[in-house]
Amino acid sequence: MAKVLEVENVTMQFGGVVAVNNLSMVVNEGEIVALIGPNGAGKTTAFNVITGVYQPTNGRVAFREETIIRNHPQGKMKKLYKGEIGEYYTKERVLAPTPDYITSLGMARTFQNIRLWKTQTVFDNVLIAKHHQSRHGFISAMLRLNRDEEKAQRERVRDLLEIVGLSDVQNELATSLPYGKQRRLEIARALAADPKLLLLDEPAAGMNPQETEELTEFIGEIRDKFHLTILLIEHHMDLVMDISDRIYVLDFGKLIADGTPEQIQNNQRVIDAYLGVADDA
Repeated sequence: MAKVLEVENVTMQFGGVVAVNNLSMVVNEGEIVALIGPNGAGKTTAFNVITGVYQPTNGRVAFREETIIRNHPQGKMKKLYKGEIGEYYTKERVLAPTPDYITSLGMARTFQNIRLWKTQTVFDNVLIAKHHQSRHGFISAMLRLNRDEEKAQRERVRDLLEIVGLSDVQNELATSLPYGKQRRLEIARALAADPKLLLLDEPAAGMNPQETEELTEFIGEIRDKFHLTILLIEHHMDLVMDISDRIYVLDFGKLIADGTPEQIQNNQRVIDAYLGVADDA
């Protein structure tokens, strides 16, 4: 099975605080993989490293078996470094691509807090994201030399909104939608980039049980319809256990377990650190 994402020995240190410590994990093609753990465990920090928002203090990230991110402790961090294996990667060239470059490779993400363009319609929110793939520049757009491309993009947005069940509200302001549909729109906007890997940061945050159930089904559907590989952070354990092929568990920045949902549910270290034990009643 081909590796879509490989995170190798990644440490992210802020001053004296080690937010992620020597994290390694693999996401294979077609999988839905969850990254779980208590608040402050380093999950979103890991996402920010993978997507180029942060340059890791140490470690390597490969996308579709090509190294895209790599770093090692430098300057003052050589003395401050508290993570493991700081001697790794010191002989390798530093790679620190920007988030937009990583997106162009085929990786897209959503965020914990919904980040829609509030003054734009549902349609325009997705269309703006689609413009990231435009081959024409600003001057061509001003002179309307990109008409064919713009028409094709608009047709693609209409098709996408139909697939995700938002075509009936495409002309409404994004912020006028119910919360569950705003989450769905944010995912649709990420899909507009035609990603191979979709990273979802707490997609069920703030949802009621019915919305969470609908989202669980929706994530499975888009995985199949768009031939996606998905890495998600989530606190709703019903969603995680229902949909994940494999799960990684972080605690205080360290990986403490990985395995299938059944293995994670029965892992005593994970139960003690995060899942807890249901009361007998």
